[in-house]
Amino acid sequence: MRDHEIIVIYGEQIQNMAYEICRQAGLKEMILGKCSSYEAKIILKPNLLGPVPASEGATTHPEIVEGVIRYLQEAGFRNLSVCEGSWVGDKTNDALLVCGYDTMLKRLGVPFVDLQKDKSRLVDCAGMKIRICEEPLSADFLINLPVMKGHCQTRMTCALKNMKGCIPNPEKRRFHQIGLFEPIGHLSAGLHQDFILTDSICSDLTFEDGGNPVAQNRIFAAVDPVLNDAYCLQLMHLDESEVPYIRIAEQCGVGTADLSRASVRILKEGAGEDGKVCYENTEASPERMTHSQMKEKTAGLIHVSELVHEVDSCSACYGRLVPVLRELEDEGVPVERLRGICIGQGFRGKGGRLGIGSCTSGFERSLPGCPPDEGKMKDWLCQLVKKLGDEEKKAGSSGENSLQT
Repeated sequence: MRDHEIIVIYGEQIQNMAYEICRQAGLKEMILGKCSSYEAKIILKPNLLGPVPASEGATTHPEIVEGVIRYLQEAGFRNLSVCEGSWVGDKTNDALLVCGYDTMLKRLGVPFVDLQKDKSRLVDCAGMKIRICEEPLSADFLINLPVMKGHCQTRMTCALKNMKGCIPNPEKRRFHQIGLFEPIGHLSAGLHQDFILTDSICSDLTFEDGGNPVAQNRIFAAVDPVLNDAYCLQLMHLDESEVPYIRIAEQCGVGTADLSRASVRILKEGAGEDGKVCYENTEASPERMTHSQMKEKTAGLIHVSELVHEVDSCSACYGRLVPVLRELEDEGVPVERLRGICIGQGFRGKGGRLGIGSCTSGFERSLPGCPPDEGKMKDWLCQLVKKLGDEEKKAGSSGENSLQT
């Protein structure tokens, strides 16, 4: 597979699709061409941000991982492992169990490395020093298995941002303190991805932690993470200005965002003469979401996010608040009363009116937790909206009485 190529497969048999895309890409030859050995250390890095099943649109389908492992094992590679570090606030082991990876990896005889427990070291990433976990850095060949999905803070997440799971928790917090776009753009300059297989089966196009899956029945492969993410922009009808880390990565020499140079090959699942599943080249993509449909999906996200005053918040905290606000709005709760609610590390040691998370503990009204539980957050916000409404009525009544007297 060449740098400017993208291979797309549409279908429903996820494990077979993953196996076939590896075969179509010539993954075996790519590994041997770089490493010249069947003993090469091959590491797979899925997206397991938290204990959320892949069907919710947030995490990599285990069938994709199994399809890649089955291909590699049948090709003769044995030194395989999977690594990941969930986002701050969740334990990787919980995600491993809920997402079905634990039993699958044991059955296949492939070890898992929890990067939340891994050692790390500083790496020069195109002029920016970033602390990266040692396990992914030790790979002879790194396979990135991201999910193409929306994100509350970066609008979109895929190959480039998925590498954030390869840094320790304190570094993840630092990314949010200095602003996500710049360090995400630099990260892949210090942690090279050799092959990318993107999960676009039923991803959530609005929130990174799922809950609003949209059936797309698609996976695609690339070797250039910048080109891969530029292709995602096209699929999600986003402008490159909305996701600036893609151009930053290009400027760091990670790859190219020029889709005019890309060669996109599309395959569609079908049945052969013998009744077995086969994949054939097709001229056009099956029907996909239109620009207006995509804007309709994200409109609610943009609206409720405008209610929040966010400063250096971690993804786990902010990524729970915005979906909860949208859910409450859909239920008819007047969330406009919460306008200006604060969240993020930038509020530590400060005072204020309404806050979410331990960082706003000095506020008049604050929900504790790092991050707070989603269910408790919804109940607390619902009660808070009611109290604020009662206070507004009481203040209104007092004003009317004072005018009458």
